Amino acid sequence: MTVLPQTDILTVNQLKAGFGKVEVLKGINLKVREHEVVALIGPSGCGKSTFLRCLNRLHEETEGAWIEGEILLRDKSLLGRGQDPVEIRSQIGMVFQKPNPFPGMSIFENVSAGLKLRGIRKKSVLENAVESALKQAALWDEVKDKLKAPGTSLSGGQQQRLCIARALAIRPPIVLMDEPTSALDPISTAKIEELIHVLKKDVTIVIVTHNMQQAARISDQTAFFLLGELVETGLTTQIFTTPKDSRTEAYVTGRFG
Repeated sequence: MTVLPQTDILTVNQLKAGFGKVEVLKGINLKVREHEVVALIGPSGCGKSTFLRCLNRLHEETEGAWIEGEILLRDKSLLGRGQDPVEIRSQIGMVFQKPNPFPGMSIFENVSAGLKLRGIRKKSVLENAVESALKQAALWDEVKDKLKAPGTSLSGGQQQRLCIARALAIRPPIVLMDEPTSALDPISTAKIEELIHVLKKDVTIVIVTHNMQQAARISDQTAFFLLGELVETGLTTQIFTTPKDSRTEAYVTGRFG
């Protein structure tokens, strides 16, 4: 069987970002390949979440925030003039640290919300898309008989999988996850990790995690951030066993951070 070479889906060149006079990211360069899971690790406050939010233009939603450099989705510049951040977010989905189902909306309405924003109203199309996304998020069997129930009625782990289904419903090629299991119990965390393994067949995932064991379990590539700089990136096995930079070794072995 011929194995096709993976291609870069996301390219970041000299990305700088911050708030007012404070520079949070200091010239980040990173390539992300299709159908891989990339874990962003590093101490709190080192710029991981800011970097993640830059990728789908959420960073700029904060007053005083700024960004410069280059982000390419395949060959398309995401920071170019005239780029619609809403359209970019349909290509690069986001799952946040705490589950955030839309209040007052049913499970079905939560998953279909992005589709409706894009003007899709046909009932059969919405029903098929919702079922497909919930199956992808390994939630369909648990909720198929109560799609009209509030999204907030689900358990914490189910709510996070609902948010993953919501991100998947518009079929983005990339999904960003900002510590998606930090607020969950170990059983729910294991389900999300198992789900990530399955999802990378369909999407590319960039995940921020403070859990070194989780990064080692779920990611193909790992990028180590420190004080706004990308210190080192490489295969996860290499980063955790034979890192090239002494600062990376000190962090992954628990000597600081």
